[in-house]
Amino acid sequence: MVNIIKQFFGTYVKPSYEDKDNVSEHALQIATAALLIEMMRADTDISAEEEEKVNTTIRSRFKLTGEETAALIELAGHRIWEATGYFEFTSLMNKGFSYEQKIKVIEHLWEIAYVDGILDKYEEYMVRKIADLIYVSHKDFIDAKLRVKKQTVM
Repeated sequence: MVNIIKQFFGTYVKPSYEDKDNVSEHALQIATAALLIEMMRADTDISAEEEEKVNTTIRSRFKLTGEETAALIELAGHRIWEATGYFEFTSLMNKGFSYEQKIKVIEHLWEIAYVDGILDKYEEYMVRKIADLIYVSHKDFIDAKLRVKKQTVM
């Protein structure tokens, strides 16, 4: 597995050196995956549905193979362990994502929250906090929630 991660880094990581405003696609992938994993863990009851939703969301959003997805999830898990909060992930999103891409991240978070059919108060709190950190308006936060809820809870 370590070789897969090294290969993934070698293929997808481009050094940014001194350019702090230029956020690599790989850094955005890690940041997004980390927040999706954290959403899965928010209610302390990780279901198989949540794990599968995180996996398929990452795979489809970034057009990765199964092996690349597993490596990204493992790498994001390590970054979560080292992180002191969500800011290091959301700050990358603020630099590298458009407003529409940020709304899509919020939708993905809602999808994971609703995948087990139960919206836990900690899940809702986390989506609200992430939306605030990436400067998604309350209206767009609610609209995303309603769109996902309509698709999921039918």
